[in-house]
Amino acid sequence: MRCKPCCRGFTLIELLVTISLMALMTVLSWRGLDGVSRAQIRLQQQSDDVLALQATLAQWGADLDAMAEQPGTPSLDWDGRALRIVRRSSAGPGEGLRVVAWTRRNVAGQGQWLRWQSPPLLTRGALELAWQKAQGWAQSPSDDDLAREVRTVALDQWQIFYYRGNAWSNPLSSAGTAEGTSPASAASAQSPPGSGAVATVPDGVRLVLTLSPGQAIHGTLTRDWVRGLIGGGK
Repeated sequence: MRCKPCCRGFTLIELLVTISLMALMTVLSWRGLDGVSRAQIRLQQQSDDVLALQATLAQWGADLDAMAEQPGTPSLDWDGRALRIVRRSSAGPGEGLRVVAWTRRNVAGQGQWLRWQSPPLLTRGALELAWQKAQGWAQSPSDDDLAREVRTVALDQWQIFYYRGNAWSNPLSSAGTAEGTSPASAASAQSPPGSGAVATVPDGVRLVLTLSPGQAIHGTLTRDWVRGLIGGGK
């Protein structure tokens, strides 16, 4: 009489080794997937940073392109803190004018480049009030001003230069004023529209940004704007 051979199973050691290998493979796979996920998040963040910067610079150029130059009315002013612009409303010719302003302010411990825009202005009185309000927003914004501002990109510092007399110069220096005017008379552009002498609009505006580290694009960035009559509308 022949005995049937016994079926041999896994030993406890073999099971432990198998389970350990499976656990190790699971950990390695999870780390690989986590690394891929983190890389995708970083790429998406960098893409968002680039798109935000492009949109901001496009808005900056659009504000200057739409500048409304009127006799006896300041259209552009840089006081070292904020740049104010009187521009045509993008909604249509019947919507009047708007005052927009750009400044840098620390928000939640980080420098931010901010843009403020007034509602459509149909009267000279409303324009004068908005011109003053834009300057106050840059210094000490009210709750209403904060509701009208838009955060754009993280910014360490920024500078503005005007192009006049075939040279770039600081708008706050004597070289940055219109020919034949003093810095004091050029400063009258900070006064409300219709208040007297107004500094002429420069042929070009140079924007120098120092973008904060940690963004897709950081360091110093320069953007030049040229008046349409000078640059053929480009």
